[in-house]
Amino acid sequence: MREFKVVVLGSGGVGKSALTVQFVSGHFCEKYDPTIEDFYRKEIEVDQTRCILEILDTAGTEQFASMRDLYIKNGQGFVVVYSVTNRQTFQDIKIMKEQIMRVKGVDRVPLLLVGNKADLEHLREVPTGESLALAQLWDCPFMEASAKNRTNVNELFAEIVREMSIQPVEEKTDWNDCCVLL
Repeated sequence: MREFKVVVLGSGGVGKSALTVQFVSGHFCEKYDPTIEDFYRKEIEVDQTRCILEILDTAGTEQFASMRDLYIKNGQGFVVVYSVTNRQTFQDIKIMKEQIMRVKGVDRVPLLLVGNKADLEHLREVPTGESLALAQLWDCPFMEASAKNRTNVNELFAEIVREMSIQPVEEKTDWNDCCVLL
């Protein structure tokens, strides 16, 4: 059975833990308790194939940003989450995407863009069209979700597995570590 290492990234308070806990255990955490790092394992079936997801729910707060490089280095696929009710969190993910590319040293990684809190339409600050345009620029799938209503929760984890299956990360070779023998 294949195992996939998924890293959930985003600013503090966007609902990374709420999405992950809703997926793994089927309940919604009403109370926001800042995460440092939580690790989950869940067996799922995606497109008639059983697999195990190892999900790393990361800290969104800036005080733990230095740990992000390590999470990224070990991850195979990335769920990048922002809140549709907070424009700043949408801006923050652009920096996280650059960090992923820098740490991985590749041109493309399995990545899924997720706008969470879609149930709070009356508080929306990020139009869906803007998110779709960013996903197109990044050449990655996009979906809106609601951890509270369980909207697209299972689907987003299935989608990142599909991305990892069709496009595994291949680390770039550092040619400085090579020598030519004649």
